[in-house]
Amino acid sequence: MNMYDRLDDLDKIRQTAALGGGPEKIDRQKLKGKLTARERIELLLDKGSFVELNAFVRSRQPGGPLGDGVVTGVGKIHGRPVSLFSQDFTVSGGALGEMHAKKIADVMDFAFKNKTPFIGLNDSGGARIQEGVLSLNGYGHIFHRNVLCSGVIPQISVILGPCAGGAVYSPALTDFVFMNEKTGRMFITGPKVIKTATGEHVSPGELGGASIHNSISGNAHFSGDSDESVLQEVRKLLSYLPQNHEEKPPVRPRPAEDDDLRPGLMTLLPEDSQRPYDVKQIIREIADNGTFFEVQKHFAKNAVIGFARIAGEAAGIVANQPKHLAGSLNIDAADKISRFIRFCDSFHIPILTLVDVPGFLPGIREEHGGVIRHGAKILYAYAEASVAKVTVIVRKAYGGAYVALNSKALGADAVFAWPNAEIAVMGAGEAADILFAGEKGPEAEKERHMRAFEKAASPFTAARHGMIDDIIDPKETRKRLIQTFDMLKNKRDIRPDKKHGNIPL
Repeated sequence: MNMYDRLDDLDKIRQTAALGGGPEKIDRQKLKGKLTARERIELLLDKGSFVELNAFVRSRQPGGPLGDGVVTGVGKIHGRPVSLFSQDFTVSGGALGEMHAKKIADVMDFAFKNKTPFIGLNDSGGARIQEGVLSLNGYGHIFHRNVLCSGVIPQISVILGPCAGGAVYSPALTDFVFMNEKTGRMFITGPKVIKTATGEHVSPGELGGASIHNSISGNAHFSGDSDESVLQEVRKLLSYLPQNHEEKPPVRPRPAEDDDLRPGLMTLLPEDSQRPYDVKQIIREIADNGTFFEVQKHFAKNAVIGFARIAGEAAGIVANQPKHLAGSLNIDAADKISRFIRFCDSFHIPILTLVDVPGFLPGIREEHGGVIRHGAKILYAYAEASVAKVTVIVRKAYGGAYVALNSKALGADAVFAWPNAEIAVMGAGEAADILFAGEKGPEAEKERHMRAFEKAASPFTAARHGMIDDIIDPKETRKRLIQTFDMLKNKRDIRPDKKHGNIPL
């Protein structure tokens, strides 16, 4: 057989491998509104950049298809290399077996060695029952690599179909999880098992759909109504991230003719300090136009987190949202904020904190749920982070929540306050009520003490004691942030030599 014949055979084998489970199963995939594993890769990556790895791997089981139900390889997004896998539901429902897992582990090793982001496109019914413990062992190898890669390269999971049983732990170990709202499902025990075990009836979507994980459990960070929209969001996220922990985030050109003064910031706060407003309006005024990319927008809405660009430079933003629970901190907000801070710190992304917080959310449910432990995560994350950390107090900063949200004492590099800011243990009215509880003293005396509390809460008091670096004109906020982050570009923190700390999980 000459070389040309061999090449013809190779092309036929590749065509067979590309069909996965065959035309009929591909048609069924399309009827569900799902793209094939290879179509997803083509959409995600820059055109023509995909290079497949281990295409001819087969299961040890007789008659196993080429590729063993997963496509792995490398490609580029925005011209920068990434490594990825895409599970093929047309082959045994995308179930993971020994060689399927080996392919994923191999491409993870490639990502780790070459310091490229790693992306998993998940569409699998879980472990391959026929391969028993070999499947479970395969998951273990993947989880181990997820942990080794954590903080070294960005890891992104995309749930475009079922992701059940042990399969869910790999996404949970990665940095960001995207879900297709129509087809993505994620749960440890499915509806049938739950019905058998507890008698509860629940649909797959109600149990582990995108809306559940994006708004209630907090297990997911983004969602979209189609494979196409979800994959475009993955590309957008990567535009803010470095390739690995040794690099800094990519810089974009500073917007042309961009005035750093933002007079719109003068009118966003209500005159009544008890009234809510949308902190995202402040973020959009501070950030380069159209660059704010919110993370976990549907979960713990009393906190806002996300990426933005300030004069072309990427930054992570943490803010209280007075529109929800008055911007107070609770268990879910603490988890949301602290994990985001730790991600930013892992990958040299400076952190901007916008503070308007009345305190931690009071209540028996919060206390019994462990708000102390969860709140401590924020303290730990900010204190541990060594990237540039800047805080702007835009209105209230009360009690322990003031301390937790990147205060000077906790390690902030710069803290600014607007002239209307209030920094205190609590509001003047609440303080007076506590001090005069049960007393029948004259109302004038109470008023006098309230005025004293208000004076003590003035940002000038905090500035006098060095807890605030400057009190700034709101319209100059963006300008001051550009200057400050520029000065902090070469920041180096000297930390104790240790294996690792013990965050209060």
